[in-house]
Amino acid sequence: MELQTVWFVLIAVLWIVYLLLEGFDLGVGMHMLVTARDDRERRLMLNTVGPVWDGNEVWLITAGAATFAAFPDWYASLFSGLYLPMLVVLVGLIVRAVAIEYRGKVAHPRWARGWDAGIGVGSLVVAFGVGAALALTTTGIPLDAQGDRVGGPFAWFTPMAIVGGLAVVGFCLVHGATFLALKTDGAVRGRAGRRAARWAPIALLPMAAWAVVVQMQRGDAVTWGLTIVAVAFAALGTLAAHRRREGLAFLGIAGFAVSGAGGIFAAVYPVVLPSTLSPAFDLTIANAASGAYTLGVMTIITACALPIVLGYQAWSYWVFRRRLRVEQLPVAHAFAAAVRR
Repeated sequence: MELQTVWFVLIAVLWIVYLLLEGFDLGVGMHMLVTARDDRERRLMLNTVGPVWDGNEVWLITAGAATFAAFPDWYASLFSGLYLPMLVVLVGLIVRAVAIEYRGKVAHPRWARGWDAGIGVGSLVVAFGVGAALALTTTGIPLDAQGDRVGGPFAWFTPMAIVGGLAVVGFCLVHGATFLALKTDGAVRGRAGRRAARWAPIALLPMAAWAVVVQMQRGDAVTWGLTIVAVAFAALGTLAAHRRREGLAFLGIAGFAVSGAGGIFAAVYPVVLPSTLSPAFDLTIANAASGAYTLGVMTIITACALPIVLGYQAWSYWVFRRRLRVEQLPVAHAFAAAVRR
């Protein structure tokens, strides 16, 4: 297998891993606004992702950095063509991270509600922006012969961008609900399980539509087969959620994302960024890749470092594998002033 193909596959895997891990993080953030009933339940939800959320975000950075190093023309055309939505995603990531860190610094309802809104809205913005970018990566943006976007700052805002944004938002909501049902106990567990069962048939439809559009444009028997497998996983996850089998429901929704996204990336190969103006302007693994020496060095470094990263992250999930209950949370308290008059 050529190194260009190896790195296309690796970047696809990095994006899929990001969707799986950060997906339930973003979903939990949105559920803090729509599922939690009080402050203690919101704190419980935040604690389920507290040990892992920042590590999960690293996969986004890794996917972007790998694209920059392995396919610089892909990176340049994609991030310049989608400059505005990527800027909004960056702002959402910053707001969300600051809100998670600062929420517990002051024990006051208004303070907590403000940062909760930052977590929820930031998660929604990130999910929608990432979904729009990935959908356009696989269906195309108006690129000319030089790889420059044609049109104004909103030329990217197409129906497929909206479908992709809704696809990732819907997936994150369902994935986050199955994660909460798996990681909590008590009222939150039951409510999250019911939400997952009820929302899955509707919330997963945009991602299924995205996959079908790509398969109709570029698919073959293998990639269509992966799409059918994704639908089967979605049905399995939904049925398991109805039966309160949280582990199977989580795996079913995760399998839906892996199979569906895998089928999408496999269908567009070897094109990394299609042009909606002309197929002659498409960026492919051949005309967008770095040199063979660069790809070779990157492959050696990745082969040495990636197992360590995966092992450490797997260990962190194992350490924090227990369910959480509202009763386990300490009472929120305010810090006393260091100096009093």
